Amino acid sequence: MTKESEHSDLMADISLRAAAAGRQWRPGIQVDNVRPLTGGTSSLTFIADISDGDSAEPVVLKVAPPGLEPVRNRDVIRQGRVMKALQGVPGVAAPAVHFEDAAAPPFVAMQMVPGECVEPLLVADRPRDAATRAQTRARYLDAARMLAHLHSARPADIGLGSEPVLSLSDEIDRWTRAFETIPDDLRGDFPTCAKALYATMPAPVSPVVNHGDYRLGNTLCDGDRVTAIIDWEIWSVGDPRIDLTWLTYFTDEVKHPAAAFEEPCGTPTVAEVTTTYEQTLGCTVEDIEWFHALTRYKEAAATALLIKRARRRGILRPAFQRMEPALPGLLTEALEFIGY
Repeated sequence: MTKESEHSDLMADISLRAAAAGRQWRPGIQVDNVRPLTGGTSSLTFIADISDGDSAEPVVLKVAPPGLEPVRNRDVIRQGRVMKALQGVPGVAAPAVHFEDAAAPPFVAMQMVPGECVEPLLVADRPRDAATRAQTRARYLDAARMLAHLHSARPADIGLGSEPVLSLSDEIDRWTRAFETIPDDLRGDFPTCAKALYATMPAPVSPVVNHGDYRLGNTLCDGDRVTAIIDWEIWSVGDPRIDLTWLTYFTDEVKHPAAAFEEPCGTPTVAEVTTTYEQTLGCTVEDIEWFHALTRYKEAAATALLIKRARRRGILRPAFQRMEPALPGLLTEALEFIGY
């Protein structure tokens, strides 16, 4: 069977099942014209039209890859769970989940939210005029405020109280396991870095819902505002500072090694992002330096995994080519943040 026929068979299957699930959600609804929409690598994304005779709207269908167990980042039903839990949380925008089907391959049908999805730091062809830089700054600060609102919601209050809490040790372990699976030339001195992170681990704070990859590139924006947080593949319940320092890592000031150009794209500074978050949250963030170190450790491990997979496919994107020589330096930066 060719890839083209597999894709056609999948769309035919999803079309039938989405029509049935749509009618269970809202009797009389019609689901038509299922077609591909560009998405990520951990799931497949389609768009469909739904109508009830009086109104029509597009919906996004996120489908787990056929033939693979729908676990971890492929668990689209779990992604739908957090988006449903966040509906109505003040200051937080996530796509509404209309209906779903847990049969193989599972899928969720989500509201299509208006907005563009852009990571300014990593896009080479994004305009760099003053107006665009001002918009980037406004969006970034709005994302910081929305993150604080997300972290203000207690998991138990929004139906996520049964979720396991990932400790800081769990976070270090997760990325250490990733380092253990990658080629030697991408590892750097990760054992020393892991040992230093364990030795300097700060006291935990109350756990929150973490997105896991919170940055502008995983939001939709319209004008100066964030219209939705998307791509919930690796969400968890854990320490809020993990999300905050990940967001700050994509600022001009940090000089991300995968940045497409040296000219600033208009982001606020790390301090401005942190202050905006703190002001919205209503409290000060403690031990932030340690989490900046964890962010570098996480970035080095996660990027090395992506490079390993890209090498297998024989396609190494320019961003990965820029990142390859920088990975050992990320671990050096991490050690500097925690005084090693």
